[in-house]
Amino acid sequence: MSRTESTMLPLGTPAPDFSLPDTVSDQTVSRDDFGAAPALLVAFICNHCPYVKHIRDGWAQLARDFQARGVAIIAISSNDAEAYPDDAPDKMREEARDANYTFPYLFDESQSVAQSYRAACTPDFFLFNANRKLVYRGQMDGARKSNDVPVSGEDLRAALDAVLSGNTVSEIQKPSLGCNIKWKPGNEPQYGS
Repeated sequence: MSRTESTMLPLGTPAPDFSLPDTVSDQTVSRDDFGAAPALLVAFICNHCPYVKHIRDGWAQLARDFQARGVAIIAISSNDAEAYPDDAPDKMREEARDANYTFPYLFDESQSVAQSYRAACTPDFFLFNANRKLVYRGQMDGARKSNDVPVSGEDLRAALDAVLSGNTVSEIQKPSLGCNIKWKPGNEPQYGS
């Protein structure tokens, strides 16, 4: 496990396109499937990462709370499933059921979607407004297994609340911290700064 921070994709970046298989419904899900939603939240997660496990229940609850308010939410796993079989699509389906995920859980086998989002770690969150411009990226909250901060989702909830009320999201944003995405050999991106 390698502690890795978000790359902090520039605010205002248009939501990169995706069209990926949902391991829950066996349907293909695309960015444009959510055209009418007031916001789109894309989370890069995986099954085996201890950082994701630590926030799992709080993340599932946050998703349910904001889906009820019309936010489109998806999660993507881009890990190399051959090297990390716990992150294979059949295991993703089990995890979605066990964690009570109410959103599509997509598998990015080629890892090209993670690269287009400049995703670096799990978890890594990207919030886009109704015009699909990036308004928030980074941590869900300050909770880590190594501290006593409760899992509340406060950073991500504040950004979502701002978008839904038509307010500007604070540009003071902290990177997420988690396990690095498990890139296939030769697929490691060189994002730079």
